[in-house]
Amino acid sequence: MITCKLSTILGARRLKVADVCRATGIARATLDRYYADRVKSFDRDVLGRLCQYLQVKPGDLLVEVEQGDLFAGPISPNTPTATSEKMP
Repeated sequence: MITCKLSTILGARRLKVADVCRATGIARATLDRYYADRVKSFDRDVLGRLCQYLQVKPGDLLVEVEQGDLFAGPISPNTPTATSEKMP
């Protein structure tokens, strides 16, 4: 999974989203999505402006994170399930 590190970068530099909006011309709603890591597709123009303003490379802003396979492997017989838990 690819994650956006904009919030981490801005926090480390003590920059506000509003300041980035003014300096780059990127819409606040767009930056909010990048900041909250809720971007569904990455716009090259937005990435270019952010990278230029923050003086980082795209690989610093977007990072691939291992997610692990939630459905791999057998379930242990001792693992509690919703149906096996006893109600008080």
